[in-house]
Formats: sequence, C-alpha cells, structure tokens
Amino acid sequence: MVLGCWSICICGDETTVSVSGKQYVTSDRVIDNNDILTIDLSPQIGNIWGDYARTIILENGKVVDDIELIQNQEWKSGLQIEEKLHAELLTFVTKETTFEELYYYMNEFILKNGFVNLDFMGNLGHSIVKVKSDRVYIEKGNKSKLGEVKYFTFEPHIAFPDSKYGYKKENTYYFETS
Repeated sequence: MVLGCWSICICGDETTVSVSGKQYVTSDRVIDNNDILTIDLSPQIGNIWGDYARTIILENGKVVDDIELIQNQEWKSGLQIEEKLHAELLTFVTKETTFEELYYYMNEFILKNGFVNLDFMGNLGHSIVKVKSDRVYIEKGNKSKLGEVKYFTFEPHIAFPDSKYGYKKENTYYFETS
C-alpha cells in the first residue's frame, strides 16, 4: 500500500516556478520573516489521493491569515485575485461546462485582471481519479464535461507580468447529486 504526502514548497522569487512534481528539487533557501511561500500537497493512501495548494504570506515572522491585513500590496493583490478566480468559477460552471470552456473563460478572466497563467502545461486544474493516466485537464481541446467526472481541481498558478512572485490556490470541486 502506498501512503504518503508528496509536497512542493517554494518561496520568494521561486514562487513563479512551475514544474512537475517529478522534476521538483527542494531548494536550500531559508524562509525570511517577510516572505511568500506556496505549498502544494498531494496526499495519497493506496489509489485514493487528493490535491491542495495555498500561497501563504509571512510578515514580521507571522502568517497573515486575513488577506486584507497583508501589508505588501503586490502579495495582497495576488491573493485577492485568487479568491476572485475561485468565486468566478462557482458562478460560471455547470455540469454541462466543458473543461475547454472553463480553460478559455478563466484564462481570459486572468488576463483581464492583469495577471498571467504560469502553469508549465498551461492548464488550470484536472480531474481527481484513481489512476493518474485517466486524469483529464482544464485545457484547450478537452471537450469532456465537468459533470462527467466525480471531482476536479481548480488551481490557477498566476503572477503579474514580469513579477518575481507567483500565487496559487487549489481546491477540489464536485457537483452535488439529487
């Protein structure tokens, strides 16, 4: 039985880096008292696994839990748009929405809000399945409907153009059945 919690932890100017977990190498960088870090977790037990990512802000050596209290305006704006993206997802998607429609809609939303998509594959999330090779992505060309999968993640990895800081928030979503 496989049991584990694979993770990627990046901070500071490394938060714009987007790599596959297979290619990720842990940095020797020390987290500062005023820093930004992103933790991306993939807990697994057997064939059951999950996905969760958050960008966390440290100011004066403490985690700032309330986005509105973040002093660094760039970091604050990045986390505010992540919240806005997830709220927009909830207003846009239905069971009939395709992964491709979501891809185009949200990438346009990201651009209109002054950010860029940093994902190394260009996607914004994927289905949660038991066999990784069955995974489908929120990407161009994927005509599958969101309602055809049990669960899917939404994980935009974004930044202001030319910024050294990136932001990521990943949640898992599903449609309730009647």
